[in-house]
Amino acid sequence: MAAVSARGGRRRRTMNEINMVPFIDVMLVLLIIFMVSAPLITTGMVDLPSVGKSRQQPQHVIQVIVGTDERLKIKVDQLDAESIPVNRLAERVKKAQGGDAASPVVISADKNVKYEAVVQVMDTLQRAGIQRVGLAVKSGASTNR
Repeated sequence: MAAVSARGGRRRRTMNEINMVPFIDVMLVLLIIFMVSAPLITTGMVDLPSVGKSRQQPQHVIQVIVGTDERLKIKVDQLDAESIPVNRLAERVKKAQGGDAASPVVISADKNVKYEAVVQVMDTLQRAGIQRVGLAVKSGASTNR
C-alpha cells in the first residue's frame, strides 16, 4: 500500500530527464527563419556625389601623382613630372606654390593604389599647412555599384 496516496491514486515518479525534443524544435524553427531572412538583408549602398566641371580652370595647378608602385611624382603647370620622396613632398609643393596659398594641389592616384597611400599624401600636405587639396577624377558617366 505504499504506492497509494491519501487521495486514493498511485504516486507519480519524478522525472529526472529533461525533454529535449521541444528545445530542438524551437532551435530548428529559429534556424530556418534566419536562413530565409539572411539573403533579404541588404547592405547600404553608398550614393556618391556626381562630379561637375568647374567654370574656371585654375591658372597654376600643382599635381601630385601616386603611381601603382606608390611612388610619388609632382607635376607643376603641365610640365614634366619629377619623382619625389614622401618626406620632401610638402617642401616641394610649398616651393611650387611660390607663397601663393591659393594654388590648388590635385592628387591623382591610379585606381589600383591602396587608399592608405592617398590618405598619407593628403595627411602630409595638411600637416604642412596646404589648404586647397583635391582629388583628380576620371571624367565621364559615373557608375554606382
